[in-house]
Amino acid sequence: MRYFDNSFLGPLVLPEVASEPFAGFFEDPPANAPTVDDWTRVEFASLLTRKARMGSPKAAAAREAGSKFETIIEESFVVLLPNHDDFDLAREWLSHFETGLRAGDALHLAIASNRGAEAIYSLDKVMIAAGKTLRVPATAGVRLPGYDD
Repeated sequence: MRYFDNSFLGPLVLPEVASEPFAGFFEDPPANAPTVDDWTRVEFASLLTRKARMGSPKAAAAREAGSKFETIIEESFVVLLPNHDDFDLAREWLSHFETGLRAGDALHLAIASNRGAEAIYSLDKVMIAAGKTLRVPATAGVRLPGYDD
């Protein structure tokens, strides 16, 4: 299983300087379906809300981006539901203060780890470093400046 967090998927829908490498990442996908969890969907909605509040994109464009994101998720991704074991593991990993993990990132790592993910794709450098500390396969997955994956 290949698990993706919001930071990796956002550039697929919201144009950014680095969007092109992400689109290319999904052009030749491996046989197993990419995976997210319901928390990823909440995080993306929050991202759109924050960006719309700051004025870019405008509310209508943000709603359109949200619809596009949901369509991509529904058509191309397996969506996992967090369970009690995921929350327990996330809470345990948050006690490793040196990792700098935030709650949402700990939950992402726990969900993916509990299901045997072969890779956890993220652009969050703290999450990637924490994954390495916790011995889970977190990676940027694409070559970008500042990522020594």
